[in-house]
Amino acid sequence: MHLARFPRARFAHLPTPLEPMPRLSQALGGPTLWVKRDDCTGLAGGGNKTRKLEFLLGEALQAGADTLVTQGAVQSNHVRQTAAAAARFGLACEIILETRVATQAEDYNLSGNVLLDRLLGGRLRRVPAGSDMNAALEAVADEVRARGGRPYVIPGGGSNAVGALGYAECARELVAQADALGLKIDRIVTATGSAGTHAGLVAGLAVIGADIPVHGFGVRAPKDRQEANVHALAEATADLLGQGDRVRRDMTVADCDYVGEGYGIADEGVFEALRLAARTEGLLLDPVYTGKAIKGLIDYARRGRWAGETVVFLHTGGAQGLAGYTSILEGHLE
Repeated sequence: MHLARFPRARFAHLPTPLEPMPRLSQALGGPTLWVKRDDCTGLAGGGNKTRKLEFLLGEALQAGADTLVTQGAVQSNHVRQTAAAAARFGLACEIILETRVATQAEDYNLSGNVLLDRLLGGRLRRVPAGSDMNAALEAVADEVRARGGRPYVIPGGGSNAVGALGYAECARELVAQADALGLKIDRIVTATGSAGTHAGLVAGLAVIGADIPVHGFGVRAPKDRQEANVHALAEATADLLGQGDRVRRDMTVADCDYVGEGYGIADEGVFEALRLAARTEGLLLDPVYTGKAIKGLIDYARRGRWAGETVVFLHTGGAQGLAGYTSILEGHLE
């Protein structure tokens, strides 16, 4: 896997730590849990999108872009990191926020990631839930061109084959860390949404021949659609690396039974996950992605699944958005 063939802008704090979680493991009665701290990638607080943006910005800068155009939900972690990357390289940033969560709460709509987007210089506009986001991206890109700009469009979550290269590299990084520690990983667990992180891991592990399954806990789409999206992107990423035939359909597994009432809607299982991770390991999760993944992991552990295994949880970040959920979390912190 020769990633130097691809243009890249380097700004992530890598490698991210791989740390044991003994108190959470003990609280759950197994499996033995470790965490890959991709909440520590450094860009505007970090998160998984930073790895993707290194490759996406590399391509954008090579193309001579002067404006990044992207989209996400109102409290999007991807949007925050994209706005930060744009600021870091002196680019403008046009942002489309989709109102996927039906709330008029002031903290959700003005605080958390939204506040940071504005602080970082992003130009925000909002569209209703269910909008055609690809069409919206192209419309904004056309506006940029009309005023003489050179836009580079980044899909939601930075989740295309170029962005997923960041997680193909993460797979290699994680395996090298485990080898140095003498740690045998039985499986990797992560939240799966826009598919780029999950797909990049699957592709990267397949290309380097590491026989480690990846289990995604879904945050939005039903299982069949999520698995299809991840598999297609894993194949495209492996194709980009010249190894498309190494990705099999059975390598993509997503459990979407822990989404709850919908994207961005927290329930008691999510609140418990946030409290337990914080109070056993000092680990900050978010209610949208990591909270739902750990909610699933907690339930698996209590039902005896993966007993005796060593499981690495890939922490995709998101704590910067917690302030946007103050009114939702109030009453669930004790």
